[in-house]
Amino acid sequence: MKYITNDNEETFALAKKMSAELKGGDIIGLVGDLGAGKTVFSQGVAAGLGVEAQVTSPTFVIMKIYDCHNHPTIRQLCHVDAYRLKGAADLSALGIEDYLGEKATLTIIEWSDRISDILPEESQIVRIEILDGQRSIEIG
Repeated sequence: MKYITNDNEETFALAKKMSAELKGGDIIGLVGDLGAGKTVFSQGVAAGLGVEAQVTSPTFVIMKIYDCHNHPTIRQLCHVDAYRLKGAADLSALGIEDYLGEKATLTIIEWSDRISDILPEESQIVRIEILDGQRSIEIG
């Protein structure tokens, strides 16, 4: 599916709407240039899951875990930013295997193309591209 959004609010709303279709164990990989809207997309999904904490990019801490309060099968959100990683081994050292595919966890990985070798085949990849002030969002 491909969508066009005109601003951060529309990107957030699209992701929030998408969260209703997600289930525990799902993994979403986000791909896009700096400023494309990966964190805004993550914030929208988190809002749809009932995350009450402020969701920010985990660029410097690499991984953050949030409690979810509004979903029947997802109890926690594992939000990862792979931008600063040299490879999948860096993420493995942080214990990502404890979260990937966990039945009560949704995992969102920004810059997932940098660690694609550890992503399960069934991971959902979301590609975000900036086009003349709009965003093209391809979910596949």
